[in-house]
Amino acid sequence: MEALVLIGHGSKLPHSKNVVTEVAEKIKTKGIYDIVEVGMMEFNEPTIPEAIKKVIDAGAKKVIVTPVFLAPGNHTERDIPKILGIYKGNDDCGHQHHHDHDHEHHHHHHDTTAVEIPEGVELVYRKPMGADDRIIDIVLDRANGL
Repeated sequence: MEALVLIGHGSKLPHSKNVVTEVAEKIKTKGIYDIVEVGMMEFNEPTIPEAIKKVIDAGAKKVIVTPVFLAPGNHTERDIPKILGIYKGNDDCGHQHHHDHDHEHHHHHHDTTAVEIPEGVELVYRKPMGADDRIIDIVLDRANGL
């Protein structure tokens, strides 16, 4: 059984989770994956570990984790891999994940404790969307008021 887990950033406002959930619902209707779930990086539930546990408990033997993020960044390159137990980087680089802004934007409160993947379950982590031509079409549609 194959599961797709979409990872959203999360927000104190509902919009981030709502959009990722809507994307998941639309993917579900295509019938490609046995299970489609959403996990949120921060601020919202279900968390990433909760979503992973849910699909494994439902019988998934292959879990494809796809961040619904446009660009690579600290979350996609470090935080999510840590949660998935696949992070290979070096944390001693001095980077504290504090940006040059401090407007109620506390990224350092999320839990990056690794989720346990049972024996016999394959975990696949995919890259963010990037500057895919399909994204370009959406940007142009929005620029044209569509």
